[in-house]
Amino acid sequence: MSAGQIHFEVFARRNQNGSLALEMATEDRARAMAYAEELLEGGSCAVRVSKEVLNEETGEYSSVTILAKGVAAPKKSKAEFEDAGPPCVAPADLYTVHARQRIVRLLDGWLGRNKVIPFELLHRPDLAEKLEASGTDLQHAVQKIAIPEAQAKGVSVHEVIRSFNGLIERAIERLIKDGRKGSLANFKNEPFAVACARLMEEPEAAYRLGGGVAAYLADAKSWADKIDRLMDLADQAPTDPRPRALAFDVLEQPLGEILGSKAGVAELLGPDLDLGGSLAALTRLAAGQSVDMLSKFDPTIGRVMPPLEGAAKRLSHWMEGSHFQAVRMAIGKRVIAEIKSSRRLRPGDPNAEIDILRALAMALTAAAGKMLSAEDIREAFIERSSMLISAEFVTAAVNGTSTAHEEVRALLRLAENVTGAGNKSQAAQWLIGAVTALRFEREMRSSGEPPMNRLAILADLQRAISRVDLPEADRTAISKRLGDIGGLVEGDANVVASMTRSALAPVQVLTHLLKMALGETAPAGPATARAKEAALKLGKSPDIRADLANAPEVIEKLRPLMMAS
Repeated sequence: MSAGQIHFEVFARRNQNGSLALEMATEDRARAMAYAEELLEGGSCAVRVSKEVLNEETGEYSSVTILAKGVAAPKKSKAEFEDAGPPCVAPADLYTVHARQRIVRLLDGWLGRNKVIPFELLHRPDLAEKLEASGTDLQHAVQKIAIPEAQAKGVSVHEVIRSFNGLIERAIERLIKDGRKGSLANFKNEPFAVACARLMEEPEAAYRLGGGVAAYLADAKSWADKIDRLMDLADQAPTDPRPRALAFDVLEQPLGEILGSKAGVAELLGPDLDLGGSLAALTRLAAGQSVDMLSKFDPTIGRVMPPLEGAAKRLSHWMEGSHFQAVRMAIGKRVIAEIKSSRRLRPGDPNAEIDILRALAMALTAAAGKMLSAEDIREAFIERSSMLISAEFVTAAVNGTSTAHEEVRALLRLAENVTGAGNKSQAAQWLIGAVTALRFEREMRSSGEPPMNRLAILADLQRAISRVDLPEADRTAISKRLGDIGGLVEGDANVVASMTRSALAPVQVLTHLLKMALGETAPAGPATARAKEAALKLGKSPDIRADLANAPEVIEKLRPLMMAS
């Protein structure tokens, strides 16, 4: 079969009582299957993917279901079918946000091949004529929407097809007629600002101005070029509040559609970005000021969030103002949806994934209110955190470690960057498992590292644990285990006894004992207790009193221990 005779349709039911609705039509089987899985992960109750094959003799499509997942829908009564109204009944209805989103799904292939968005199709007579002349694409789109609509309404498919065909014919006829009459704005004849002011009082001002905007984008060679042209028009917008509001209401529609498409975003931000890089770039695009501010205090944020260039950088400046709020919100929802999904942000590099997730959390939180609510952000990162403490991710995170204590450090870093009480508790369990493992104890007691080095490692881990927000009981248990192992290490090597018998000057010995006793070079526990006891004994010795008189810093450390004893 020739290309275009087979395509795949993705249907989804968003809630238990709803009907399956068409979400996407594409010629790419893998894309259809992946999108169905994304819909399920995103909260849809059920999905179905069908393979549609065109019969060239009859002009009709035969359908074969290749994937069906989810919960079966409850049966609906006839009355429920009769209550559902048609989504579009007049040409003007095709210009609503909901209708434009449906057009994307129905005409995904045709729009992609012509590198246009629904806004352009609905406002350019030449594109409307081109779609009408294509025959198969338009007929196929009508059939795709007619079948679920007929099922929902309880009427015949042919009746719905006739209704939609009539609506489309009227819409195309109207657009072509307005184009010939010169009713649509033309920025070759009048500046954008003048057109906004002239059309301000007309009932179809947005439609007529949109015609001019679509024509202005017509010969753009790329998505980035189209965004540049939209920014050109934004620069030319009138200063008077009312026509200025009209200008930005119209410009926001094509801008939102370009940024809502994967191809548009990939071309604007860079095709080589992984998911984490794409989300970081989108966040910088919509909340550039917050990212720049945070980068001054934490340079790692600036490093992991890619800089914007060209049209993207220009757009980010506009996004800092009061305009394009709907676009900012849409970007925020898209970022949050991906964060809540199970897709890896940095496949193959768990440490880099933690870095990008931390940067996103800080940037989105700083921009809360502009893009999303603080509650939505918190819930999304709690959900993502549950993936970070899964067995699969934890295994990947510790896979690159070569020693037991490096594994504990990796788990500590993981625990620092998860949120939510349940996730914190699970992270603590991974840590408890690591520090109580025989491998960790054996390495600390018998590795080639000098005993003082091993005690310092344990002390550092213990301090790090105290800084992580974990359940108090778990944090105490982990800290105690580190202290107990420190006691074993000290006992195996007789560190305190060897130190007191060394050839060092008494005040130097006391200094080392005090560092151990205060938890600087040994973990709090038996080792620090033995060091404290030896330090107090040495500090009371008559032989050291003269030296202590010349070492006030040692006295300052010794005094609290003597007072507490």
